[in-house]
Amino acid sequence: MPGRGRRNTLGREDDVRIVIESSAEAGAAFAAQWVARQAVRRPECVLALAAGSTMLPVYAAIAAAHAGNGGLFTRCRAFDLDEYVGLAGDDPRSFRHFVRSHFTARVGIADAAHDAPNGLAVDLEAECARYEAAIEAAGGLDVAVLGLGRNGHLAFNEPGVSLAGRTRVEVLMRSEVLEFGEPSPLPRVAITMGVGTILAARRCLVLAFGSHKERAVAEMLEGAVTSMVPASALQLHSDTTVVLDDAAAALLVNAAHYREAEALRREMGW
Repeated sequence: MPGRGRRNTLGREDDVRIVIESSAEAGAAFAAQWVARQAVRRPECVLALAAGSTMLPVYAAIAAAHAGNGGLFTRCRAFDLDEYVGLAGDDPRSFRHFVRSHFTARVGIADAAHDAPNGLAVDLEAECARYEAAIEAAGGLDVAVLGLGRNGHLAFNEPGVSLAGRTRVEVLMRSEVLEFGEPSPLPRVAITMGVGTILAARRCLVLAFGSHKERAVAEMLEGAVTSMVPASALQLHSDTTVVLDDAAAALLVNAAHYREAEALRREMGW
């Protein structure tokens, strides 16, 4: 990932940071602490939040540590990355329900401060425009918390999308729908923040755990920037932290260097 860093409102000037932990549990613990630091630095932090199994231990660790700490997150605002078209926000399969159940309700973010695409909107294009406008009205995204799909997608930006795109409707690849393993069929259409929306966030945090993510991780970090691997666009973002476990990092050519750089960063207190 190239680039010098940029000054942002959340702390020091950063380039990419690649953290490789020994296990998914250790990676989730690091990520939970990282997210909490953003709220300490900026109490009105505007968060973009992912759903999915990768996020479960992260959100659980944050909730366990901060649910009773006097309201670390109560002044934050939250925007979900994506939502299935055809599901109501209170449907147990919806991403809004997931994020609320596992994170926002547990750390004191009010429903009024938690926005998500309306999967039941009659006019989907108008809903996409509304969502972009809501993010802009909030001052833009301070932090995007992202999972990495097995095919290199971010949010529901599938291979071949515009890397400059904003919130829009996306037809999902069948393999990615099946990845969630729901007992009943999930919709094949979703509203998603675009790659351009995500890149506009001041900081990004990307999580990938397990050997089934190793190819996507290698392509994201060490491959070409290409729409066929939407997550590779993060190479163009100046303040991204990537958290991996050993299994997800297995195909990285420069893994030893990333580990050494992170060890030195911690030793020097960066």
